Amino acid sequence: MTLILSNEDVELILNMEELIPVLAEAFTELSAGRGGDRVRTDIVTPTTWSDDSLYALKSMDGVVPKFGVGAIRINSDILTFPDTATGMRRVKIPAAPGERYVGIVLLFSTHTGEPLAIFPDGVVQSMRVGATSALAADYLSRKEADTVTILGSGWQARTQLIGLNVVRDLKDIRVYSPNSDNCIKFAEEMSLVLGKDVRAFTSAKEACKGADIIHCATNTSAPVFLEAWLEPGMHIGTIRPGATELEKKAWSCVDVMTLLHYNDHARLIYTHDSRIGEEKDNASYSMERDKVHASLPTFPDIMAGRRQGRINDEQISSFFNNGMGYQFAAAGYLINKKAREVGIGRELPTDWFTETVHP
Repeated sequence: MTLILSNEDVELILNMEELIPVLAEAFTELSAGRGGDRVRTDIVTPTTWSDDSLYALKSMDGVVPKFGVGAIRINSDILTFPDTATGMRRVKIPAAPGERYVGIVLLFSTHTGEPLAIFPDGVVQSMRVGATSALAADYLSRKEADTVTILGSGWQARTQLIGLNVVRDLKDIRVYSPNSDNCIKFAEEMSLVLGKDVRAFTSAKEACKGADIIHCATNTSAPVFLEAWLEPGMHIGTIRPGATELEKKAWSCVDVMTLLHYNDHARLIYTHDSRIGEEKDNASYSMERDKVHASLPTFPDIMAGRRQGRINDEQISSFFNNGMGYQFAAAGYLINKKAREVGIGRELPTDWFTETVHP
């Protein structure tokens, strides 16, 4: 039987304490060449939704043979690119009936090829990003690091903080967001979630001053952490493609600069000469990024001891969390396993998704 799960089901069974070690094992397999990941592909076209929006069909996939699974994540998105006080933002519109987004993960067995599970990508997307960032911080930040700043107060910021709280005994937790109402609300909510005081700041610079770990969790294309704010021993994590959240001038000041994988650029297929606003406006930034990234160690290689990470407490480290489909396979393995153990979700006949005709 093929298991059908909702975001609510996934949220019920997936937690950072279990996901982080599963991802660690999967990344070790990847570094050893025993796992596979394919570069993300986006087909971008015009849409009738509005004149200033685009349609994007995105897919990314990976296989973890040790876990016996492969997964593909598919998104069908309406995209807009509004200008804000902090720069251009990439905003998905919930344009599907009922004001809903469209993103699914298909999990397959490497033993039989059959579909094991189908579930939305929303909860697992945020969890896999937060868990990966936390895992990198565990390896790259100073072991006694206990002061953290989150730049951003959206849905990604939440799991970034939850993950960090798993790998470090946090004593001073700070958050900054240009939207003061959201910032205060986030601080109040996360104080309850963590059972620790989370402080809202009105200045990004002040929030970062003296912090051991800074995690950028935004959807802006403009830098949110500046070179002038760097201090010895800091670790900076970013989640935006191309590490645009970290000011480019700061790159040369970072001693240990890492990324998740080398397939940083999505394969973008355009029709009707459509162009995503971020890509058009950041062409020179992208070229400079690619030159730098080509020489960087990947985090899985640092985990496996193939490349060197932090060697002293004075070094500044950074991690560019350029996501991959491989993470969905690893997380999907855990989701499918736990869901079947506790008996949640709906089962549908696998025959509905297989065929007797040779494809």
